[in-house]
Amino acid sequence: MKTCYGNLFSAISTLFVASIIVMLMISGCFRSFTSFSGSTLQYSGSIEVIQLNRNITISDRVQTIHSVRSSLSFQLNRTVTRKFAKVIRREDEHEQGLARARASIRRAASGLNLSSIADSHHKSDIDSTAIYHNARAFYRSYLEMEKRFKVYVYSEGELPIVHDGPCKDIYTIEGRFIHEIEHGARRFKTNSPHNAHVYFMPFSVTWMVKYLYKPLTYNLTPLRQFVSDYVRVVSSKYPFWNRTQGADHFMLACHDWGPHASQGNPDLYSKSIRVLCNANTSEGFNPQKDVSLPEIHLYGGEVSPKLLSPPPAAADSPRLHLAFFAGGIHGPIRPLLLQHWKDSDPELLVHEYLPKDLDYYSLMLQSKFCLCPSGHEVASPRIVEAIYAECVPVILSQNYVLPFSDVLRWEAFSIRVDVSEIPRLKEVLTAVSEEKYRRLKEGLRAVRKHFVLNQPSKPFDVFHMILHSVWLRRINLRRQ
Repeated sequence: MKTCYGNLFSAISTLFVASIIVMLMISGCFRSFTSFSGSTLQYSGSIEVIQLNRNITISDRVQTIHSVRSSLSFQLNRTVTRKFAKVIRREDEHEQGLARARASIRRAASGLNLSSIADSHHKSDIDSTAIYHNARAFYRSYLEMEKRFKVYVYSEGELPIVHDGPCKDIYTIEGRFIHEIEHGARRFKTNSPHNAHVYFMPFSVTWMVKYLYKPLTYNLTPLRQFVSDYVRVVSSKYPFWNRTQGADHFMLACHDWGPHASQGNPDLYSKSIRVLCNANTSEGFNPQKDVSLPEIHLYGGEVSPKLLSPPPAAADSPRLHLAFFAGGIHGPIRPLLLQHWKDSDPELLVHEYLPKDLDYYSLMLQSKFCLCPSGHEVASPRIVEAIYAECVPVILSQNYVLPFSDVLRWEAFSIRVDVSEIPRLKEVLTAVSEEKYRRLKEGLRAVRKHFVLNQPSKPFDVFHMILHSVWLRRINLRRQ
């Protein structure tokens, strides 16, 4: 009898363990079985190509639950099944909501769903359509983001490297975004990870460099190791990283070494959404899944008063100088620019370092075009400064994905000049007709709101544009 009871107890124990293991496998919580081997995670390319295809369907998983329920009869199994069925229903509701958003955006892009936009509280922002690839699609997408998008911010990590970042000087955007998503942005932030569409890892690469990097060693291993450890912690504590291999997670970094730090985890580098100022396609930046972050240099944490309110259109024309640049010689492009144009033409004010009797922002406001050559890396804060000054940016770069270019038509408010054309720079700029220049200036006035860094954030400002770029990549995420 004792042996019989022992066998019965053993059998029940085996069934209990089997039930728990199967349930965890279904939910994505049993990490050893959630590598999604044989599947790939892909993104479609733009706001106008929005689709989702999932191999592991909701019905497949529900059918698996029913088969487990029929084979395991004790009460605990039914309780566990109900729990994980609820999780799956919540995921299903998320995906159905995203599907409705995609359909709405497609209708708007085709001009079939204009009334909801025209009647919205953003009606005044629809007037300037020339700066967008498809204004209807963008505004519909923005409204869907406001309506649905939820971000979970991981609480793991300690100050100063996590939950903080620089809020002034050249890497301002890094700390400002972390602060806003952590302490503002109530519309988008959720305290329940099960309700989130994306998951934010709030570490600062700039502060990693400050606190972990040993100067002049060029040893970036401590940065990669920190990122590796952070991913290991959140992927061990939560099921969310493992169920998509990090494809619905994002990091943000403005420091030049942000891409190098992301190499600390291969899935973060190749699958996650990386929001980077250093958006260089020759160094692994993938515009289908990564986001180009505008570099904003705020001396002392504030925009220069001279750039806050540029002169009205009627008062600032004609501008005295054809073009302006001042900056140090570093990187491959600036030496070419200075070689051909430094102090050589009174109409093109090109300086290595600005003379003390001249003011940088005053010269921007007095120039028709502002030259924005890349330095060591592709991004330049001069682009945003030029937008603020309504001085048409002249982009001199290679392999640079411009910020928000999946939504914005940069040709509507800037000029891109190939590096090989630098010797002909004056000829290229003087060939711009007055009519085209007028349209470029109108485009600058219209696009300015998308690059303003407000505190707290305001609709359509740079914080919301960054978030919209992340939203766009999330709704374009495909599992195959």
